[in-house]
Amino acid sequence: MQNSKYLVTNDRDAMWGLTVSTVGYDEVGVNEPYPTKGHADGYFFDMDKGRELNEYQMLYLLEGEGFFRSAVTGETRIKAGDIFLLFPGVWHSYGPLPHSHWKSYWIGFKGRNMDDRVQGGFLRPEKPIYRIGFSAEIVELYKRALKAAQEEAAYSQQLLAGIVNHLIGMMYALERNIVLNKNQSHVEMISRARLRIREALESDLTIQRLAEDMGVSYSNFRKLFKEYTGLSPALYQQDLRLQRAKELLSTTKMSIKEIAYRLNFESPDYFSSKFRMKTGQKPSEFREHNS
Repeated sequence: MQNSKYLVTNDRDAMWGLTVSTVGYDEVGVNEPYPTKGHADGYFFDMDKGRELNEYQMLYLLEGEGFFRSAVTGETRIKAGDIFLLFPGVWHSYGPLPHSHWKSYWIGFKGRNMDDRVQGGFLRPEKPIYRIGFSAEIVELYKRALKAAQEEAAYSQQLLAGIVNHLIGMMYALERNIVLNKNQSHVEMISRARLRIREALESDLTIQRLAEDMGVSYSNFRKLFKEYTGLSPALYQQDLRLQRAKELLSTTKMSIKEIAYRLNFESPDYFSSKFRMKTGQKPSEFREHNS
């Protein structure tokens, strides 16, 4: 059983940064032929020969087991709960294993939003599979995309682009958290550290001392903190202090010098420099526009 829709886009849609070309759902019984019939030209493929696409696709396997192979990764097994990405210009093939049923959603798209993520190293042909397990929210997003594609109301491309971005963000975050949460002691340590930093913005707490209090070396603490938060602990602390500085600038009459020392910046000049780098404004300019 197949339920799919292929879409036409225009130059105006492309300016949005991401367009969707196809959305669908496949359900294949044991020993039934795959791929199913009914695909548009350029999408149907032979599992032995494979294919290349000129777009990205994101497929979520709801039930069954199968294989995925590409020119970059070779062959690997996939199972229910896996999302796998197809990249433009990369040869690939996939399908159910013999004697396995198969239920999957797919969505195809292209645009500079996705290109930027690949160029930034967030998504790579070398890592096409994300093992997220079953997610009702992911399923609901695919259903919403399929409904929007079938209705094809005005500005449906912008709606679909938003759903794709939500899907990619969910996929990325779910897998990263599954990986990180395997070591619960690290999760708890970083959570305690973040709370401690937040509570000590107006103290002289150093990251070195925080690492000692957590019972780990500074280098190991910094590595773990950045892995879990995406920021070094020092930058995390500085960004929170700059957020607090915004609050003090807009709600108090404290001088810039007083704020700088209250938040433990090395000097008012250093504070002003970091504030301007972060906000694009001098502290005095920010106060003028926000008080």
